[in-house]
Amino acid sequence: MRIRDARIVATAVGPAGFPSDELPEIAFLGRSNAGKSSLLNALAGRRELARVSSTPGKTRALHFFRIERLDDADRVSSLLFVDLPGYGFARVARSERAAWQRLVESYLTARAPLRAAVLIQDLRRDVGDDERELVAWLAERGIPVLVALAKSDKLKAGARGVRWRALRADYGLEGARVLLTSAKTKLGIDALWAAIDAQIEA
Repeated sequence: MRIRDARIVATAVGPAGFPSDELPEIAFLGRSNAGKSSLLNALAGRRELARVSSTPGKTRALHFFRIERLDDADRVSSLLFVDLPGYGFARVARSERAAWQRLVESYLTARAPLRAAVLIQDLRRDVGDDERELVAWLAERGIPVLVALAKSDKLKAGARGVRWRALRADYGLEGARVLLTSAKTKLGIDALWAAIDAQIEA
């Protein structure tokens, strides 16, 4: 598969702003500055589809991106990537964090086209309570979870493997659902696409 087009189609601060079409959707979540925007851009083959910011917590709405791909026979398939607000940024007011949480939960609990959630975590960080609670919350609602360990280029190959095994065990997920990725080197991008496709086809 190759990317034919990638573009933003909606920005929503509540359910009224969610797109009305029924394309399969993949939600992307992660701690602020985990590398979520960079990974979205790498998956879409675009440099600036999702804005990359040095300021944690910049994503304050849900952004819907339509991704169109061509297979080897030039047949088009489309899906939506949904960029959800980052979490864990201490300098954001508690009331604002609560508003973000309500927005995210309203999307995740009621969105019929949602096929899976991709949790993006910096490979160098340990799994925190936020991540454990999020994975458990998604599992309780039957939402499949993939974990993309971002910024894997920051570690050498041997250290990457050690971290991958440790984080996979901490999450308690099978290996195919925890992937080493790098937006910079494109490590794991094809594997993550394959995992996303498997959830869409499930």
